[in-house]
Amino acid sequence: MENRALLFKNKNFSNTILLVILIIGLALRLWQLGHVPISPDWDEVALGYSAYSILHTGHDEFGNFLPAVLRSFGDYKPALYSYLAIPSIALFGLTVFAVRLPSVVMGVLGIWLLYLFVKELVSLNPKPETRNPKQAQMSKEEGLRQQLAIGNWQSAIPLVAAFLIAISPWQIQFSRTAFETNTGLTFNLLIGLFFLKGLKRPWMLLPAALFAGLNLSVYQSERVFTPLLVLALVIIYRNELLKVSKKYLLGSVLVGLIAVLPMLLFIFTHANSLARIQNTVLFSQQTQAIRNAPFRLVNDKAHHDLIGEIIDNRRVVFAREIIGAYLSHFNLNWLFLEGDNPRHHAPGMGLLYMLDLPFLFIGIYQFVFGKFSKKTKYLIFSWLLLAPVPAAVTFDVPHAVRAMNMLPMLLFFEAIGYVSVFHFINKYKSAGTKQKVLTFIFYALFFVSAAFNFTYYLNQYFVQQNYFNAARWQYGYAKIIPQVERVQKHYKSIVVSNKAGMNQSYMFFLFYLRYPPQYYQQLVAQGKNLTSDKQFGKYEFRTFNWNTARFKKDTLYVGSAADFPSNIVAKKTIYYPDGKPAMMLVDPKNNL
Repeated sequence: MENRALLFKNKNFSNTILLVILIIGLALRLWQLGHVPISPDWDEVALGYSAYSILHTGHDEFGNFLPAVLRSFGDYKPALYSYLAIPSIALFGLTVFAVRLPSVVMGVLGIWLLYLFVKELVSLNPKPETRNPKQAQMSKEEGLRQQLAIGNWQSAIPLVAAFLIAISPWQIQFSRTAFETNTGLTFNLLIGLFFLKGLKRPWMLLPAALFAGLNLSVYQSERVFTPLLVLALVIIYRNELLKVSKKYLLGSVLVGLIAVLPMLLFIFTHANSLARIQNTVLFSQQTQAIRNAPFRLVNDKAHHDLIGEIIDNRRVVFAREIIGAYLSHFNLNWLFLEGDNPRHHAPGMGLLYMLDLPFLFIGIYQFVFGKFSKKTKYLIFSWLLLAPVPAAVTFDVPHAVRAMNMLPMLLFFEAIGYVSVFHFINKYKSAGTKQKVLTFIFYALFFVSAAFNFTYYLNQYFVQQNYFNAARWQYGYAKIIPQVERVQKHYKSIVVSNKAGMNQSYMFFLFYLRYPPQYYQQLVAQGKNLTSDKQFGKYEFRTFNWNTARFKKDTLYVGSAADFPSNIVAKKTIYYPDGKPAMMLVDPKNNL
């Protein structure tokens, strides 16, 4: 068995397996990329149109030259993803496929990086101890731990981790859409990998610092997690860093500062640059418990309830809410069964496969009590425990997007669990007939369960998601906009609803019409389109009341079913996959 395990130490064998894993990962992320999910959401089209605008004019739609931060929908978001999308948009045009492609690249790169990162961690560990004569006298618990010890199979952990992230529902979900969190995760793996390698080759600390600085321009959560990760790395490996030449340490600090400088300059020169963070933190969007705390406190004081005064103190309530929000990210129902926002997971399942649950716990046990160095343990647990911090201080928790940095460490534990169990099974399957039968039963049950888990996920993601979650993905624009474009010459104006269900409709029209960015920038320069109501060309994006709108015979109206009476005669209706009306094109002349 050990000879078979040694295959994983063979470089050619490992590279071949890794290549197969990368191909699987690429296929799962590229298949039907422009059609699953069924539609881009408003953030995806905004990132895409910003990239399109910068590509053709050097300015975003608001006229800012090569911005480090994008003004979007009344708040500001880091701009790096839009820059990453420029090459694919230049190559394929302004399409959903082109906007999502950089995330695919980052997702596949993340598979390779997790393999290298775990391989680096394993190489830093002390060699496993060999069995000794006293082992027979060990306690039952210690004996089981030694039986499950990985031994030479430890070299298989990086490949197993790579395979697990390649088929991970959590990573696939966000590497098939233009969600910046996926890029942030990949950059964090780059930071960790280059930092660990930099302890032996100091020049590699420079790219670690570069990606740490750049990651602050990727996603809001990384502005919290990445500095904490860097701090944890410095503290854990401080003795090793003291041995590194000062020129590399100072150079790394300088590279990091240069990389983060554009974003910092924007923050300090734009008063509203942190609007997105301010609108999502717990202090701005208060929970019911926080809103009720002052009233409970008054009641406590009236009744001289000292314990109540402590518990209902506003600071204590805030702390309790933050701790609860943090701990919610370790809720097994959320991880394995329910998920959160329907756009963050496939319907009918959580973020991880149910089959992984026992292997996760076995892996944690093996990692804690196994032959891993203390610093590796400090790093893995620091990473895992810091990952939910950005989400914990916001409302709407648990949150798969803001806490996605948890994923690599969970998969690391799962990989250890899988390797431990399969090593144990293979070690004892030839001990006798009974063991062979039990081994066969285990393998049969495992592969049937694995096949069910994976095929169930594929069906839920690639088939059922479009059916059940089309409304969540703002489906309908891609079909109705060509209809509007075909008949627009017959109307003086076209009014498009921007009410709930058609939020940020103007951006979808900019995107699908490929409206020339220089024309839109001219409108902004004239002081237009700076409020929630937008307009360009014949198009107006605002709310409307059909009772008065129906008298405007030279105007075409676009809205959801909620914008019109039930007896309306639509010129064109776009339906969700479940048959319900999504968007309607209505001409007042047809409803006299």
